[in-house]
Amino acid sequence: MNLPKKAEDAHAALAAAFNTGNVATVMSMYDVTGVIVPEPGKSISGKENFEEAVKALLSIKGKMEIKTVYCLQAGDIAVARSEWNITDGDEVKVSAKGIEVLKQQDDGGWKIIVDHAFGAEADLLA
Repeated sequence: MNLPKKAEDAHAALAAAFNTGNVATVMSMYDVTGVIVPEPGKSISGKENFEEAVKALLSIKGKMEIKTVYCLQAGDIAVARSEWNITDGDEVKVSAKGIEVLKQQDDGGWKIIVDHAFGAEADLLA
C-alpha cells in the first residue's frame, strides 16, 4: 500500500488499509517506534505489540470509516483528530474519537507515530 503524500489523507489511507483485512497493510501505516493506545488506559510500543494491537482490531469484523476533524501540519510533523467507527451492516461495533501524530517519511509519505484511538473522548481521564 502506498503511504499518503498529504498528512490530511492519512485517516482515509488507514481506513482503506484496515478494510483490506491484511495485517501487513495496516502495519505499513505505522511508525512502530512510536506509541499506540488500542484501548483506553493501555499504551504500547514496539513492533510486536503494534502487530498484536492491529490483529486485535482486525478481529472486529466490519468496515472502518474515519472522518478527519482536523489535521494541523508543521514541517514533517502533523497532529490530527479523528472520529472513527467499525460497522457491520447497521451494527456499530466500535465508535470513538481519536488523536494521531503523523511523521513524514524520507520518501514523502506519512506514517502514524502516535495513535491514541480514544484520545478525544469527552470522558477520558489522562
